[in-house]
Amino acid sequence: MDFKYKNTTIKIVKADISTLKAEKIVRFDIGQDEVKIRKDCFAALDAANKSKLKTLIFAPSNYKAERHWFEISAKIMAQEIFKHIKDRDASLREITFALNDETCFACFKDNAPGYIKYITYKLSKGPFSTIDIIIKVKGGIILIERSNPPFGWALPGGFLDYGESLEEAAIREAKEETGLDIYDLAQFRAYSEPDRDPRFHTVSNVFTAKAKGKPCASSDAKAVGIFDYSKIKNMQLAFDHNKIISDYFNAHN
Repeated sequence: MDFKYKNTTIKIVKADISTLKAEKIVRFDIGQDEVKIRKDCFAALDAANKSKLKTLIFAPSNYKAERHWFEISAKIMAQEIFKHIKDRDASLREITFALNDETCFACFKDNAPGYIKYITYKLSKGPFSTIDIIIKVKGGIILIERSNPPFGWALPGGFLDYGESLEEAAIREAKEETGLDIYDLAQFRAYSEPDRDPRFHTVSNVFTAKAKGKPCASSDAKAVGIFDYSKIKNMQLAFDHNKIISDYFNAHN
């Protein structure tokens, strides 16, 4: 299966690496460590670019992981490939995933091209506009557990769609991820550190809001919960959401 982004063709093939040719073969571990997968992929792409390589093969060093880790690896590596090609004049003209396992091959075929096509469609040159919502309810604020990388607990939120306002995006994302109807929206602050999101440079417009309804995880949320600040202080949240929440409570106490 082949698909192309800019001048680089990405191939996903069910084959043993001994049957393929490339300037460099990189073995990657499909393990339960999002950060390691991301760092290893970045390092391989960066080294290939510095060496002015035209072709590169990625091949798993094992196939012992559970199926959902095949899917996670495909999405993370697609993110890193997108970021690598987008942010520089990449030398690579062909990146091949050699997957000698039917389940792994199917997971990469279903997730990698779809993810790159999605973010190519969804995003342009960036920085990308996002929203996060501090939803105040009895007992604390709402957090969601993300079902896509980067993982972890986080404030509800997401990307601004073309043609909608920030407020409309906040209402939509809150409904999609928590099932709640929010009201009394107020802008809190904007956060724009280039490394606040490990995928891309994003600028988040943070809102506060109240809510009606019963929290229910949906869309990109694996779970949803109500947390008070004493508990959140001991959690490691995704993105820069620890700082956002700390700033909010410092400003209101």
